[in-house]
Amino acid sequence: MNFELLVDTISKTHSHFQQQASKAINVSLTLRNWLIGFYIVEFEQKGEDRATYGTKLIDTLADSLNNKGLGNRNLKLFRQFYLAYNELNAVITRLVDLPNNSLPEIMQLSTAQLGFQNIEKEIVQSATAQFTERNGSYLWHIVQHISFTHFVELIKIKDKTKRVFFELLIIKTTPSVQELKRQIDTLAYERVGLSGNTELAFGQLLQKIVPEQATDAIKSIYLFDFMGLNASQLVEERDLETAILDHLQAFILELGHGFCFEARQQRMLIDDEYFFVDLVFYHRILKCHVLVELKIDAFKHEHLSQLNTYVAYYREEVKRTDDNPPIGILLCTGKGKKLVEYALSGMDNHLFVSKYLLELPKKEQLEAFIQKELRDWK
Repeated sequence: MNFELLVDTISKTHSHFQQQASKAINVSLTLRNWLIGFYIVEFEQKGEDRATYGTKLIDTLADSLNNKGLGNRNLKLFRQFYLAYNELNAVITRLVDLPNNSLPEIMQLSTAQLGFQNIEKEIVQSATAQFTERNGSYLWHIVQHISFTHFVELIKIKDKTKRVFFELLIIKTTPSVQELKRQIDTLAYERVGLSGNTELAFGQLLQKIVPEQATDAIKSIYLFDFMGLNASQLVEERDLETAILDHLQAFILELGHGFCFEARQQRMLIDDEYFFVDLVFYHRILKCHVLVELKIDAFKHEHLSQLNTYVAYYREEVKRTDDNPPIGILLCTGKGKKLVEYALSGMDNHLFVSKYLLELPKKEQLEAFIQKELRDWK
Protein backbone atom coordinates (compact mmCIF):
# COMPACT_ATOMS: atom_id res chain seq x y z
CA MET A 1 0.00 0.00 0.00
CA ASN A 2 1.44 3.38 -1.02
CA PHE A 3 0.60 6.74 0.60
CA GLU A 4 -2.00 7.74 -2.02
CA LEU A 5 -3.83 4.46 -1.47
CA LEU A 6 -3.71 5.02 2.29
CA VAL A 7 -5.30 8.47 1.90
CA ASP A 8 -7.96 7.13 -0.46
CA THR A 9 -8.78 4.19 1.84
CA ILE A 10 -9.13 6.35 4.94
CA SER A 11 -11.26 8.92 3.08
CA LYS A 12 -13.63 6.24 1.77
CA THR A 13 -13.86 4.61 5.20
CA HIS A 14 -14.66 7.95 6.81
CA SER A 15 -17.35 8.74 4.23
CA HIS A 16 -18.90 5.31 4.54
CA PHE A 17 -19.30 5.42 8.31
CA GLN A 18 -20.37 9.06 8.25
CA GLN A 19 -23.20 8.10 5.91
CA GLN A 20 -24.07 5.06 8.03
CA ALA A 21 -24.21 7.18 11.20
CA SER A 22 -26.37 9.78 9.51
CA LYS A 23 -28.71 7.07 8.20
CA ALA A 24 -29.00 5.41 11.62
CA ILE A 25 -29.88 8.70 13.31
CA ASN A 26 -32.39 9.54 10.59
CA VAL A 27 -34.15 6.18 10.95
CA SER A 28 -34.43 6.63 14.72
CA LEU A 29 -35.63 10.20 14.28
CA THR A 30 -38.28 9.19 11.73
CA LEU A 31 -39.60 6.36 13.93
CA ARG A 32 -39.62 8.54 17.03
CA ASN A 33 -41.57 11.27 15.26
CA TRP A 34 -44.06 8.77 13.81
CA LEU A 35 -44.63 7.20 17.23
CA ILE A 36 -45.16 10.59 18.87
CA GLY A 37 -47.70 11.44 16.19
CA PHE A 38 -49.34 8.06 16.75
CA TYR A 39 -49.58 8.62 20.51
CA ILE A 40 -51.13 12.06 20.02
CA VAL A 41 -53.78 10.82 17.58
CA GLU A 42 -54.57 7.80 19.79
CA PHE A 43 -55.00 10.07 22.79
CA GLU A 44 -57.27 12.40 20.80
CA GLN A 45 -59.45 9.40 19.91
CA LYS A 46 -59.24 7.17 23.00
CA GLY A 47 -57.64 9.07 25.87
CA GLU A 48 -59.66 8.82 29.07
CA ASP A 49 -59.29 12.54 29.87
CA ARG A 50 -59.03 13.82 26.28
CA ALA A 51 -62.08 16.07 26.73
CA THR A 52 -60.19 18.00 29.42
CA TYR A 53 -57.65 19.27 26.88
CA GLY A 54 -59.65 19.51 23.66
CA THR A 55 -58.09 21.83 21.07
CA LYS A 56 -55.42 22.90 23.58
CA LEU A 57 -53.92 19.40 23.76
CA ILE A 58 -50.75 20.06 21.76
CA ASP A 59 -50.09 23.41 23.44
CA THR A 60 -50.49 21.85 26.88
CA LEU A 61 -48.40 18.85 25.88
CA ALA A 62 -45.57 21.03 24.59
CA ASP A 63 -45.56 23.03 27.84
CA SER A 64 -45.50 19.87 29.95
CA LEU A 65 -42.71 18.22 27.94
CA ASN A 66 -40.60 21.40 28.08
CA ASN A 67 -38.22 20.06 25.44
CA LYS A 68 -36.83 22.20 22.64
CA GLY A 69 -37.22 19.45 20.05
CA LEU A 70 -40.78 18.70 21.19
CA GLY A 71 -42.30 22.13 20.90
CA ASN A 72 -45.74 23.08 19.63
CA ARG A 73 -44.73 23.25 15.96
CA ASN A 74 -42.91 19.91 15.94
CA LEU A 75 -45.70 18.08 17.77
CA LYS A 76 -48.18 19.30 15.16
CA LEU A 77 -45.75 18.18 12.46
CA PHE A 78 -45.38 14.70 14.01
CA ARG A 79 -49.16 14.36 14.18
CA GLN A 80 -49.42 15.34 10.52
CA PHE A 81 -46.62 12.88 9.67
CA TYR A 82 -48.47 9.99 11.31
CA LEU A 83 -51.75 10.82 9.57
CA ALA A 84 -50.02 11.02 6.17
CA TYR A 85 -47.96 7.85 6.73
CA ASN A 86 -50.07 5.69 9.06
CA GLU A 87 -49.11 2.63 6.94
CA LEU A 88 -45.64 2.78 8.55
CA ASN A 89 -47.15 0.71 11.36
CA ALA A 90 -45.94 -2.21 9.22
CA VAL A 91 -42.39 -1.09 9.93
CA ILE A 92 -43.13 -0.77 13.64
CA THR A 93 -44.31 -4.39 13.82
CA ARG A 94 -41.08 -5.52 12.16
CA LEU A 95 -39.12 -3.68 14.81
CA VAL A 96 -41.14 -5.37 17.57
CA ASP A 97 -39.76 -8.74 16.40
CA LEU A 98 -36.14 -7.59 16.38
CA PRO A 99 -33.99 -8.96 19.23
CA ASN A 100 -32.41 -6.66 21.80
CA ASN A 101 -34.49 -3.72 20.64
CA SER A 102 -35.75 -1.20 23.17
CA LEU A 103 -38.53 0.14 20.96
CA PRO A 104 -41.17 -2.37 22.20
CA GLU A 105 -40.40 -1.34 25.78
CA ILE A 106 -40.92 2.30 24.82
CA MET A 107 -44.25 1.43 23.20
CA GLN A 108 -45.42 -0.64 26.17
CA LEU A 109 -44.41 2.00 28.67
CA SER A 110 -46.02 4.87 26.82
CA THR A 111 -49.27 3.07 26.01
CA ALA A 112 -49.61 1.83 29.57
CA GLN A 113 -49.10 5.30 30.94
CA LEU A 114 -51.68 6.74 28.55
CA GLY A 115 -54.29 4.11 29.45
CA PHE A 116 -54.67 2.61 25.96
CA GLN A 117 -55.65 -1.03 25.54
CA ASN A 118 -54.28 -3.63 23.07
CA ILE A 119 -52.50 -1.05 20.91
CA GLU A 120 -49.81 -3.54 19.86
CA LYS A 121 -52.54 -5.94 18.69
CA GLU A 122 -54.21 -3.17 16.69
CA ILE A 123 -50.90 -2.29 15.02
CA VAL A 124 -50.36 -5.93 13.97
CA GLN A 125 -53.87 -6.22 12.52
CA SER A 126 -53.55 -2.95 10.65
CA ALA A 127 -50.08 -3.88 9.38
CA THR A 128 -51.39 -7.18 7.95
CA ALA A 129 -54.01 -5.28 5.97
CA GLN A 130 -51.46 -2.76 4.77
CA PHE A 131 -49.12 -5.47 3.49
CA THR A 132 -51.80 -6.65 1.09
CA GLU A 133 -52.07 -3.15 -0.39
CA ARG A 134 -48.46 -2.03 -0.37
CA ASN A 135 -45.18 -3.92 -0.24
CA GLY A 136 -43.88 -3.98 3.32
CA SER A 137 -40.26 -4.04 2.19
CA TYR A 138 -40.90 -0.81 0.33
CA LEU A 139 -42.15 0.81 3.53
CA TRP A 140 -38.98 -0.24 5.34
CA HIS A 141 -36.98 1.05 2.39
CA ILE A 142 -38.45 4.55 2.56
CA VAL A 143 -37.82 4.72 6.31
CA GLN A 144 -34.17 3.80 5.71
CA HIS A 145 -33.59 6.07 2.73
CA ILE A 146 -35.82 9.12 3.29
CA SER A 147 -34.78 11.54 6.01
CA PHE A 148 -37.38 13.21 8.17
CA THR A 149 -36.52 16.60 6.68
CA HIS A 150 -37.56 15.14 3.31
CA PHE A 151 -40.71 13.69 4.88
CA VAL A 152 -41.60 17.21 6.05
CA GLU A 153 -41.88 18.22 2.39
CA LEU A 154 -43.63 14.99 1.35
CA ILE A 155 -46.46 15.31 3.88
CA LYS A 156 -47.45 18.60 2.27
CA ILE A 157 -48.44 16.62 -0.85
CA LYS A 158 -52.05 15.48 -0.53
CA ASP A 159 -52.20 13.26 -3.63
CA LYS A 160 -50.79 9.85 -2.64
CA THR A 161 -49.68 8.92 -6.16
CA LYS A 162 -47.78 12.16 -6.47
CA ARG A 163 -46.23 11.57 -3.05
CA VAL A 164 -45.03 8.09 -4.09
CA PHE A 165 -43.50 9.64 -7.22
CA PHE A 166 -41.34 11.90 -5.07
CA GLU A 167 -40.58 9.06 -2.64
CA LEU A 168 -39.10 7.13 -5.54
CA LEU A 169 -37.23 10.21 -6.72
CA ILE A 170 -35.65 10.60 -3.26
CA ILE A 171 -34.74 6.91 -2.99
CA LYS A 172 -33.11 6.87 -6.41
CA THR A 173 -31.26 10.21 -6.26
CA THR A 174 -31.02 11.28 -2.55
CA PRO A 175 -31.53 14.97 -3.40
CA SER A 176 -31.04 17.75 -0.88
CA VAL A 177 -34.21 19.13 0.68
CA GLN A 178 -33.81 22.30 -1.37
CA GLU A 179 -33.53 20.25 -4.56
CA LEU A 180 -36.63 18.26 -3.61
CA LYS A 181 -38.58 21.46 -3.02
CA ARG A 182 -37.38 22.78 -6.37
CA GLN A 183 -38.59 19.66 -8.15
CA ILE A 184 -41.98 19.90 -6.45
CA ASP A 185 -42.33 23.61 -7.18
CA THR A 186 -41.33 23.20 -10.84
CA LEU A 187 -44.04 20.53 -11.32
CA ALA A 188 -41.69 17.61 -12.04
CA TYR A 189 -44.50 15.11 -11.39
CA GLU A 190 -46.87 16.86 -13.77
CA ARG A 191 -44.20 17.30 -16.47
CA VAL A 192 -43.26 13.62 -16.41
CA GLY A 193 -46.94 12.68 -16.53
CA LEU A 194 -47.56 14.86 -19.58
CA SER A 195 -44.60 13.46 -21.50
CA GLY A 196 -45.17 10.89 -24.21
CA ASN A 197 -42.79 8.42 -22.56
CA THR A 198 -43.05 8.66 -18.77
CA GLU A 199 -40.32 6.08 -18.11
CA LEU A 200 -37.85 7.92 -20.32
CA ALA A 201 -38.82 11.30 -18.86
CA PHE A 202 -38.42 10.02 -15.29
CA GLY A 203 -34.99 8.57 -16.14
CA GLN A 204 -33.88 11.88 -17.64
CA LEU A 205 -35.11 13.69 -14.53
CA LEU A 206 -33.09 11.40 -12.24
CA GLN A 207 -29.89 12.09 -14.18
CA LYS A 208 -30.21 15.85 -13.60
CA ILE A 209 -30.42 15.68 -9.80
CA VAL A 210 -27.22 16.10 -7.78
CA PRO A 211 -27.16 13.71 -4.77
CA GLU A 212 -27.12 15.09 -1.26
CA GLN A 213 -23.87 14.79 0.70
CA ALA A 214 -23.75 13.15 4.12
CA THR A 215 -22.75 16.47 5.67
CA ASP A 216 -25.91 18.07 4.25
CA ALA A 217 -28.04 15.58 6.16
CA ILE A 218 -26.05 16.15 9.33
CA LYS A 219 -26.90 19.87 9.21
CA SER A 220 -30.60 19.08 9.60
CA ILE A 221 -32.18 21.12 12.37
CA TYR A 222 -34.23 18.08 13.41
CA LEU A 223 -31.11 15.99 13.86
CA PHE A 224 -29.57 18.59 16.14
CA ASP A 225 -32.75 18.96 18.19
CA PHE A 226 -32.98 15.16 18.40
CA MET A 227 -29.38 14.83 19.60
CA GLY A 228 -29.73 17.70 22.08
CA LEU A 229 -26.98 19.82 20.51
CA ASN A 230 -26.70 23.59 20.62
CA ALA A 231 -28.55 25.60 17.94
CA SER A 232 -25.37 27.46 17.06
CA GLN A 233 -24.15 24.21 15.49
CA LEU A 234 -26.97 24.16 12.94
CA VAL A 235 -25.24 26.18 10.26
CA GLU A 236 -22.10 25.06 8.49
CA GLU A 237 -20.16 27.93 6.84
CA ARG A 238 -17.24 27.83 4.50
CA ASP A 239 -13.93 28.98 5.93
CA LEU A 240 -13.89 32.26 4.04
CA GLU A 241 -17.39 33.20 5.12
CA THR A 242 -16.56 32.36 8.73
CA ALA A 243 -13.37 34.43 8.67
CA ILE A 244 -15.11 37.48 7.20
CA LEU A 245 -18.08 37.23 9.55
CA ASP A 246 -15.78 36.90 12.56
CA HIS A 247 -13.93 40.05 11.58
CA LEU A 248 -17.04 41.86 10.32
CA GLN A 249 -18.69 41.56 13.70
CA ALA A 250 -15.66 43.12 15.41
CA PHE A 251 -15.25 45.66 12.58
CA ILE A 252 -18.76 47.08 12.86
CA LEU A 253 -18.63 47.13 16.65
CA GLU A 254 -15.33 48.99 16.46
CA LEU A 255 -16.94 51.63 14.24
CA GLY A 256 -19.25 52.58 17.07
CA HIS A 257 -22.18 54.68 15.90
CA GLY A 258 -24.54 53.05 18.39
CA PHE A 259 -24.29 49.42 17.24
CA CYS A 260 -25.32 46.88 19.87
CA PHE A 261 -24.61 43.29 18.85
CA GLU A 262 -27.57 40.90 19.26
CA ALA A 263 -26.95 37.65 17.38
CA ARG A 264 -25.04 35.74 14.75
CA GLN A 265 -26.86 33.26 12.50
CA GLN A 266 -30.18 34.36 14.00
CA ARG A 267 -32.82 31.74 13.25
CA MET A 268 -36.24 32.71 11.89
CA LEU A 269 -39.23 30.46 11.15
CA ILE A 270 -41.17 31.47 8.03
CA ASP A 271 -43.85 29.14 6.63
CA ASP A 272 -42.46 26.09 8.46
CA GLU A 273 -38.97 26.71 7.08
CA TYR A 274 -35.94 28.03 8.96
CA PHE A 275 -33.86 30.93 7.66
CA PHE A 276 -30.74 32.49 9.17
CA VAL A 277 -29.54 36.10 9.29
CA ASP A 278 -25.75 36.34 9.40
CA LEU A 279 -25.53 39.21 11.91
CA VAL A 280 -28.15 41.15 13.85
CA PHE A 281 -27.49 44.47 15.61
CA TYR A 282 -29.71 46.95 17.39
CA HIS A 283 -28.83 50.59 16.79
CA ARG A 284 -29.47 52.59 19.93
CA ILE A 285 -29.39 55.97 18.13
CA LEU A 286 -31.56 55.01 15.17
CA LYS A 287 -33.70 52.78 17.42
CA CYS A 288 -33.97 49.98 14.90
CA HIS A 289 -32.56 46.57 14.07
CA VAL A 290 -29.76 46.31 11.52
CA LEU A 291 -29.54 42.98 9.66
CA VAL A 292 -26.26 42.18 7.89
CA GLU A 293 -26.09 39.48 5.18
CA LEU A 294 -22.80 38.36 3.64
CA LYS A 295 -22.62 36.61 0.26
CA ILE A 296 -19.29 35.26 -0.91
CA ASP A 297 -20.16 35.60 -4.57
CA ALA A 298 -21.06 38.43 -6.95
CA PHE A 299 -24.23 40.41 -6.39
CA LYS A 300 -27.46 38.81 -7.57
CA HIS A 301 -30.97 40.20 -7.39
CA GLU A 302 -32.12 37.21 -5.36
CA HIS A 303 -29.66 38.21 -2.63
CA LEU A 304 -31.45 41.51 -2.19
CA SER A 305 -34.83 39.78 -2.34
CA GLN A 306 -33.72 37.40 0.41
CA LEU A 307 -32.52 40.24 2.61
CA ASN A 308 -35.75 42.16 2.04
CA THR A 309 -37.65 39.09 3.23
CA TYR A 310 -35.63 39.07 6.45
CA VAL A 311 -36.16 42.80 6.92
CA ALA A 312 -39.91 42.40 6.35
CA TYR A 313 -39.98 39.55 8.89
CA TYR A 314 -38.29 41.72 11.52
CA ARG A 315 -40.67 44.58 10.71
CA GLU A 316 -43.73 42.35 11.22
CA GLU A 317 -42.60 39.91 13.93
CA VAL A 318 -39.79 41.52 15.96
CA LYS A 319 -40.12 45.33 15.72
CA ARG A 320 -41.73 46.95 18.76
CA THR A 321 -44.17 49.82 18.50
CA ASP A 322 -41.53 52.34 19.62
CA ASP A 323 -38.89 51.03 17.15
CA ASN A 324 -38.12 52.47 13.74
CA PRO A 325 -38.29 50.12 10.72
CA PRO A 326 -35.39 47.64 10.50
CA ILE A 327 -32.52 48.10 8.05
CA GLY A 328 -30.73 45.53 5.92
CA ILE A 329 -27.09 45.69 4.78
CA LEU A 330 -26.03 43.32 2.02
CA LEU A 331 -22.34 42.61 1.47
CA CYS A 332 -21.40 40.79 -1.73
CA THR A 333 -17.98 39.86 -3.01
CA GLY A 334 -16.45 37.50 -5.54
CA LYS A 335 -14.05 37.31 -8.48
CA GLY A 336 -12.56 40.70 -7.74
CA LYS A 337 -15.96 42.41 -7.65
CA LYS A 338 -17.40 44.02 -4.59
CA LEU A 339 -20.75 45.61 -3.93
CA VAL A 340 -22.49 46.96 -0.87
CA GLU A 341 -26.24 47.44 -0.95
CA TYR A 342 -28.48 48.91 1.71
CA ALA A 343 -31.98 47.47 1.67
CA LEU A 344 -34.44 50.26 2.38
CA SER A 345 -37.48 48.03 2.76
CA GLY A 346 -40.24 49.92 4.58
CA MET A 347 -38.16 53.09 4.89
CA ASP A 348 -40.90 55.55 3.96
CA ASN A 349 -39.71 58.37 6.17
CA HIS A 350 -37.15 60.27 4.07
CA LEU A 351 -35.85 62.17 7.09
CA PHE A 352 -35.11 58.89 8.80
CA VAL A 353 -33.40 57.58 5.68
CA SER A 354 -31.12 60.62 5.72
CA LYS A 355 -30.41 60.08 9.40
CA TYR A 356 -29.55 56.40 8.97
CA LEU A 357 -27.21 57.21 6.07
CA LEU A 358 -25.30 59.49 8.40
CA GLU A 359 -25.21 57.03 11.29
CA LEU A 360 -24.30 53.80 9.49
CA PRO A 361 -20.78 53.01 8.23
CA LYS A 362 -20.01 54.50 4.84
CA LYS A 363 -20.14 52.16 1.87
CA GLU A 364 -16.50 52.95 1.13
CA GLN A 365 -15.49 51.71 4.57
CA LEU A 366 -17.31 48.43 4.11
CA GLU A 367 -15.90 47.97 0.60
CA ALA A 368 -12.37 48.60 1.88
CA PHE A 369 -12.93 46.08 4.66
CA ILE A 370 -14.07 43.38 2.20
CA GLN A 371 -11.07 44.01 -0.07
CA LYS A 372 -8.65 43.77 2.85
CA GLU A 373 -10.18 40.48 4.07
CA LEU A 374 -9.87 38.97 0.61
CA ARG A 375 -6.21 40.02 0.38
CA ASP A 376 -5.45 38.62 3.84
CA TRP A 377 -7.16 35.35 2.96
CA LYS A 378 -5.00 34.84 -0.10
